[in-house]
Amino acid sequence: MVGGRRSKWLGALRYLVLVVLALFFLLPFYVIVRNAFSTNQTIVAARWQWIPQEWDFSVISRMFADTQLDLTTALWNSAVVAVLQTLATIVVSLLAGYALARLDNWVGRLFNALTVFTLMVPMAVVFIPMFVMTAQFGWIDTYRGLIIPVMFSAFATFMFRSTFVSFPRELEDAALIDGATPFSTFWRVVVPNSMGIIGAVGSITFIGAWNAFLWPLLVTRSNTTTVQLALSQFMTSQGVRYPELFAGALVAIVPVVIVFLVLQRFLVQGVETSGIR
Repeated sequence: MVGGRRSKWLGALRYLVLVVLALFFLLPFYVIVRNAFSTNQTIVAARWQWIPQEWDFSVISRMFADTQLDLTTALWNSAVVAVLQTLATIVVSLLAGYALARLDNWVGRLFNALTVFTLMVPMAVVFIPMFVMTAQFGWIDTYRGLIIPVMFSAFATFMFRSTFVSFPRELEDAALIDGATPFSTFWRVVVPNSMGIIGAVGSITFIGAWNAFLWPLLVTRSNTTTVQLALSQFMTSQGVRYPELFAGALVAIVPVVIVFLVLQRFLVQGVETSGIR
C-alpha cells in the first residue's frame, strides 16, 4: 500500500518536472510570437508585459508585400538550398561512411582518423579557401556555390560509419549468396535498414542548411538570397525593427518545426539504434 502511494507520488512529481521543463523550452517560442505581433513601443518598454495591450497582426502581410525585402523569393531559395544540400549530403556521406566501415585496413583507419580530425576544425577557418575555390569555379551567387562546397559533412560521415560498423554482415553475405551484386546489396539491404540514421542525419542537415547565414553571406551578392539574409535587413546601424524581425523569425521557424515534427522519431531511432529494425 505504501509502495503504491510512493510510486504515485513519484509519477506525479515526474510529470510535474516534465511540465516545468516543457514550459521553459516553450518560453522562447512564446517570446517570438508575442514580439512578432506587438508594437515596437511595447517590445522596447522598460516594463515587461506578458500579454501586451496592443497587438499588430498586419506585420506578416506587410512583410510579404514589401518588394525590397522579397520574402517569398528568400523562402523559396532557402527551401531549394536546404532540400538539395540535404539530399547531396545524405548521398555523399552515406557512401563515404559505408566505405570507411568496410575498409578493415590501415587505409580505412587513416581516412576515418582524418574525417574525425576535420570535426575539430571550425568551419570559419576553411571558409576562405572554400570561397577562393568557389570564386575560381564561377559559382558566386549561384545555387552551386551555396550547395556543393558544403555538401560533404564529416559529422554525417562519422554517424553513418558508426552505424554501418555495427550492421550485421550476415545480411549482406546472404544477399551476395543469392546473386546480388555489392552495389545492389548496398541499396536493397543496407540502405532500407538504415532509414533511422538517414532520417536523423537528414533532419539535422536540413535544419543547419536552412539556418545557414555566414556561407550564404560570403558567396551571394543579394540580401534576399536566403531567408536568413533577408531577416538581417531588419538590423541596421540606424536601429532594429523588432516586430518585423520577430515576425520574420516566426515565418522562418515554421518549415523547421514541420521537418522536426515529421522526422523526430528518426532522431531518436538513429542515435539509439544501429538502424536494424
